[in-house]
Amino acid sequence: MGMTVLIVDDHPSFRASARTLLEAEGYEVVGEAEDGESAIRAVEELHPDLVLLDIQLPDIDGFEVAERLRVLEKRPAVVLTSSRDGKDYARCIECSGARGFVPKAELSGAALSALLT
Repeated sequence: MGMTVLIVDDHPSFRASARTLLEAEGYEVVGEAEDGESAIRAVEELHPDLVLLDIQLPDIDGFEVAERLRVLEKRPAVVLTSSRDGKDYARCIECSGARGFVPKAELSGAALSALLT
């Protein structure tokens, strides 16, 4: 069994393409969420190893979600993603407790693996 992943993004097309890509690279996608509140609930229910977390969500942003996940007893690794450049968020990414940032256009199993080792 590979590393378990929860994909959090408000765009169904991105969730579907990320799922296909990650599963093809050996990750086990255990769930998806379309906003921050449902992401937090899904983490508490599914206990993924990794949360691929979009920064811009319709309710609370990815930084807030990452902060809330930091207090969980069994907290997952968090990798932030966005269609915007990571430089736009550099300070916030650094303070979020996330393992790092991968632009959506550069998402790959290798990119995630590099942040998790």
